[in-house]
Amino acid sequence: MITLKIGDKAPAFVSKDEKGNEINLEKYIGQKVILYFYPKDNTSGCTAQACDLRDNYADLQQKGYVVLGVSSDNEKSHQKFIDKFELPFTLVADVDKSVHELYGVWQEKSMYGKKYMGTARTTFVIDEKGMIINIIEKVKTATHTTQILG
Repeated sequence: MITLKIGDKAPAFVSKDEKGNEINLEKYIGQKVILYFYPKDNTSGCTAQACDLRDNYADLQQKGYVVLGVSSDNEKSHQKFIDKFELPFTLVADVDKSVHELYGVWQEKSMYGKKYMGTARTTFVIDEKGMIINIIEKVKTATHTTQILG
């Protein structure tokens, strides 16, 4: 369950990016960050969301945003996803789901009556001081940038 609220400090984390390099949220202080959690590389909704962010990346950069996508896929899967769809932003490999847990997006879900644990597709918009300024829980994958920029 997401307990974070607008105005909270974004929880700091250290993880790996698609190249296996360390990624530390605190190194982005001074920049605005779009931290988006998605269920799985190369699935239809996740691809639509990533491609919408890709297609609007210049606008996001112009407004000072850095984009970080997070899923529980590994680095190799992320690199294939980036290569296949020419994604210009970093993907965080949260294989142990520790970042998911920090942000409250590893949740019980239900499909066809079966309950399972999975990623609640959620985006956190973080300001230059590391504070959460928006939380989008009802993500529209094909027009996500519009939701972010309002």
